[in-house]
Amino acid sequence: MEYKNKHVLAPMVRVGTLPFRLLAAQYGADITYGEEIIDHKMIKCDRHINEYLGTTDFVERGTQNVVFRTCPEERNRVVFQMGTSNAVRALTAAQLVSKDVAAIDINMGCPKSFSISGGMGAALLSKPELIHDIITTLKRNLDNTITCKIRLLKSSEVTVELARRIEKAGVSALAVHGRRVPDRPRDPAKWDEIADVVAALSIPVIANGDVFEYEDFERIKGATGATCVMVARGALWNASIFSPSKSSWEDVKREYVRQCILWDNDVKSTKHTLKEMIAHYSSLELPEGKAVIKSANTENVALDESDQQLRIHSPPLYMAQILLYHSSICIIFSTEQINVPLRCSIFDCR
Repeated sequence: MEYKNKHVLAPMVRVGTLPFRLLAAQYGADITYGEEIIDHKMIKCDRHINEYLGTTDFVERGTQNVVFRTCPEERNRVVFQMGTSNAVRALTAAQLVSKDVAAIDINMGCPKSFSISGGMGAALLSKPELIHDIITTLKRNLDNTITCKIRLLKSSEVTVELARRIEKAGVSALAVHGRRVPDRPRDPAKWDEIADVVAALSIPVIANGDVFEYEDFERIKGATGATCVMVARGALWNASIFSPSKSSWEDVKREYVRQCILWDNDVKSTKHTLKEMIAHYSSLELPEGKAVIKSANTENVALDESDQQLRIHSPPLYMAQILLYHSSICIIFSTEQINVPLRCSIFDCR
């Protein structure tokens, strides 16, 4: 995978599933990270070809739980991000998915207690020997691009020292979130400290933090010297941030719901993402927000601000959906009450 002037969708838990990754790519994202998946969970999965959807599914044994879903369309841009604290376990998990993704990324920046208590995420920042073991084990045994994502440490000097050790271990690129572990999202990202990392390394650095508009891509590149830029919340709120001509969040929201139907997305993921969008631009206390909160499945999700918005109702009173997937052209038919003529929306999923 090449890292030069790339716009990158950040890994986001419960957000970065297949529909959202494809949505971001549709608007111009060059590289799309999946949500972090813990190695323990991945090694409990079997690989299945889903002929109905045209996807490759990694399904937890003994359940119908799809832990990771991808498709050939994103093969050359999707990054599988893994939470791990053990090199052998990381390799076992990565080998399962290695033929279906472009790159494997190790999460070394998550500040959540779950990750840190398990020795994963930001806990790795204080364990350079373990970092080296994980990276070199993956590099020796896989053909995939291997990368890492870190946060800033207590000082710029300490961050640069760790970044150099990570580079020496053999990663192809390093993503740097411009905040420290104790920092909150409202704290400004420290672009100047990302710049220190960029100046110290010869590999590409992916700058992450406080990118909320398309113009911010060039701003952060200019301030840091980074060759690539990663976006999290800015993309979550409106995935068309990757496009010079930004779409309205209502249009993006409708397109996201269509993708979720098409790719049979987990309802918890769909609801979480929609709630984040609505909470940012509107209110969860308004009818639309309440409808999303109370919905039990994707068919119950109703986006009914106007006649032009996609509406999905559950049977038996309403027809929920008919999907046709052929030659990479996806056709979604949706209708309100059964006696209302079908409305057809056609879009190319490539």
